[in-house]
Amino acid sequence: MPRAGLFAPPLLLALLVGWLLALGTLGGATAAAAVPEDDDDAAALSLAGTSSAGAPKSASLMVEAALTEAQQTPGGYESEERLSLDYRDDMILAAGWRAVVADRLDVDWLAGAQEINTLKQAYVSWQPLPDLLLDAGRVNARQGVALGYNPTDFFKADALRTVDSLDPDSLRDERLGTVMLRGEKLWAGGAFTALYAPRLADAASNGTFSADFGATNRENRWLMALSQRLGNVITPQWLVFGAQGRSPQAGVNVTSVLGQATVVFVEASGGRMPNLWAEALDLPGNESLRARASTGLTYSTSNKLSLSLEYEYDGAALSRAGWNAARQGEPENYGRYRNTVADQQELPTQHSVFAYASWQDLVTQHLDLSAFVRLDLVDHSRLPWLEVRYHWSHLDAAMRWQNYLGSPTSDYGASPSRQTWQVLLDYYL
Repeated sequence: MPRAGLFAPPLLLALLVGWLLALGTLGGATAAAAVPEDDDDAAALSLAGTSSAGAPKSASLMVEAALTEAQQTPGGYESEERLSLDYRDDMILAAGWRAVVADRLDVDWLAGAQEINTLKQAYVSWQPLPDLLLDAGRVNARQGVALGYNPTDFFKADALRTVDSLDPDSLRDERLGTVMLRGEKLWAGGAFTALYAPRLADAASNGTFSADFGATNRENRWLMALSQRLGNVITPQWLVFGAQGRSPQAGVNVTSVLGQATVVFVEASGGRMPNLWAEALDLPGNESLRARASTGLTYSTSNKLSLSLEYEYDGAALSRAGWNAARQGEPENYGRYRNTVADQQELPTQHSVFAYASWQDLVTQHLDLSAFVRLDLVDHSRLPWLEVRYHWSHLDAAMRWQNYLGSPTSDYGASPSRQTWQVLLDYYL
């Protein structure tokens, strides 16, 4: 039976560096989402993963038309047309009261029209005191400082109803929020967040306009997060997460600046958990102490070029031996494992690398380039992705390309598509 390994030396090093950073033993200025140093509350909220602070934004609607051409495996091409409506509103209801709504409707024409609606956020926020925030409703509670893989993003599992882009930012933004009660207490240089998400349904729904509470609220869950600036050096965040019938998980997020242009980050979580193979096949008795981590750096230049490199580890995923056994075993079990990993947005193998580049105003103003490569270090399959985008005042035109490279049963080589090209027009109202 394929089994996932426990802690590996690279992970131990990542965890050690993370905790050393958290204890303030490494120098550098704090870099919490590029928040000014005198904005203590905003910096704290940035690490707390909340969107409650700040002035409400006016309503906006984005209409996106996309045409996709995919080269299939083993051959042939498949075309797909898509129309998406993305609505967002952040409104003031009364003094100290806000309402936030974000919704996306996707209509795909592949084998007839298929519609899917994603209610991303719908919550009410109350601020009874300047340093106290209370939220109730569907909230997209995102955690983590890494770019490609977030081990502390505990609410990402089963939250995707549809995938329009493989860009990590898009995957985090275009997902279902979780129905919860959330409170945040702020102070100079720090914040404490506590939330509770109740069980509301037994199973996920594929209904077009379903709120799909069974995907996001299938069990009782809770989370506590504490961030505190340590001197003028660094602001770490510690997290504890729990779910009904599962062992608690601990996490840490840390960023620090080296020199004038390089940001290093460490994100890690761990606790007793089953491996993903056991979860996929409903195998009992496989819970053990495991951990997940992402660590890397981002280098930015004066001409708006940003380069990032990230190492990713998932101790609940399959090791090299387990992955090879799964690929050579029963196809049904291999398929169930891949589906489970995709739903939970975890890694199928224990070790991977993510390299990301973005360049604003490339060659000319308003022309942006984004690109990444995902490399599975276990089977050496690869996924390069590229987007070129031009901005006008209310219109964006973009072109995307991605390529799945590897043997037929590898991480990326098993995709039914070999290459895809996509042309998009985004109109903002």
